[in-house]
Amino acid sequence: MNVGIVGLGLMGASFGRALRAKGVAKVFGADIAEDTLLKAELIGAIDDVLDEKSAAKLDMLVVSVYPRDFKKVAETYLPFMKKGSVVLDFCGIKRNVCKDMKELSASYPDINFIGGHPMAGREYSGIDHSVTTLFEKASMLLIPVRTDIFKEEELKAFFLSVGFGEVVFTTAETHDEIISYTSQLCHIVSNAFIKSPTAQEHHGYSAGSYRDLTRVARLHPGMWSQLMMDNKDKLKTELDLLISNLQKYSDALGADDEKKLCELLAEGNDLKLKIDARRSK
Repeated sequence: MNVGIVGLGLMGASFGRALRAKGVAKVFGADIAEDTLLKAELIGAIDDVLDEKSAAKLDMLVVSVYPRDFKKVAETYLPFMKKGSVVLDFCGIKRNVCKDMKELSASYPDINFIGGHPMAGREYSGIDHSVTTLFEKASMLLIPVRTDIFKEEELKAFFLSVGFGEVVFTTAETHDEIISYTSQLCHIVSNAFIKSPTAQEHHGYSAGSYRDLTRVARLHPGMWSQLMMDNKDKLKTELDLLISNLQKYSDALGADDEKKLCELLAEGNDLKLKIDARRSK
């Protein structure tokens, strides 16, 4: 199998390394930064450079760039791709990207278009932090735009062979709604939490809870602001709900109402237990 990857940052380079380590594909890569492309060859993330000639060999093109750049990048290689090949993205939001895919599919009816989002990552970015094992046991979300059931099953088997623990098919709407909570809101909370002046004094007074809550405060502002703004309707709904819930804790403290505070804490504890129990079944 021949796979092209455009965007050799943390996700793209890690995917290339995983493909080559598993021996499931020959990898061609492209990146806007020449030094990144050279490094990708040196660390074994790609076999060769992706260009017009190699694009004609591809069975799959993975576009791992900012969401607003997806269409422009895809249009660069689509004219050279063969019938039956797949265009897939690794972007963190799906409605806008899948809309772009639908528009492109009208001009390229013989190409399969499917949205993708590997549920894996690190608090670091860039090729220097790429690892072969990033996607091991992770969930791979797939959003079919223009494809068929046979290709979907083929893609499921492919991603499982790379090391993913499960492949979940969903819609762009559902993806963006849930991701606003499970990913984007978490980054906002972590980023806001670290802004307390007390954070400067945490050494010696903190352990796992502080480490866990502040891990993703370290992020790429340019990328995350784009992801969040392009999903602002879903994200703001979750953020406003969180603020409303936090206000209840503040009100209980302000009213010196220990009973109410205990009730709020018990509600959260019980929900966590129920959610975990449902997942373990």
